[in-house]
Amino acid sequence: MNNFLIALDVFLIAVIIAFLVNWLWQRITVKRLGGELTNEEFEQTMRKAQIIDVREQKDFKQKHITGARNIPITTIKFQYKELRKDMPVYLYSDSKSVTLRAARYLHKQGYNDIKWLRDGFEHWEGMTKKSKY
Repeated sequence: MNNFLIALDVFLIAVIIAFLVNWLWQRITVKRLGGELTNEEFEQTMRKAQIIDVREQKDFKQKHITGARNIPITTIKFQYKELRKDMPVYLYSDSKSVTLRAARYLHKQGYNDIKWLRDGFEHWEGMTKKSKY
């Protein structure tokens, strides 16, 4: 029984350390890549940027930010060349980890001005539309 409790303690400590490392990695990534924008900041500056929805196509078709293009995270490796490197890239999705994964990938491909919607699309208060298709 005593060995079981020791093993359980070691496992719980390992899980806590893994969560802390993940949290710290995301904080470092956020600072290195560009930055998060609030709804207000995103909406005020989005007219000068390429707005990219990295959610899957079916979610994009249901509802998306007006003026956004859909480049799903699953196809970003094949479609990233459609983006201009001389213009800011604004990303959003429902998941911060998905958005950060897209931002990291674009940064590796030479895109330097990358921003994303801090609270994700589900908290977006600006104009939206549905796709016709």
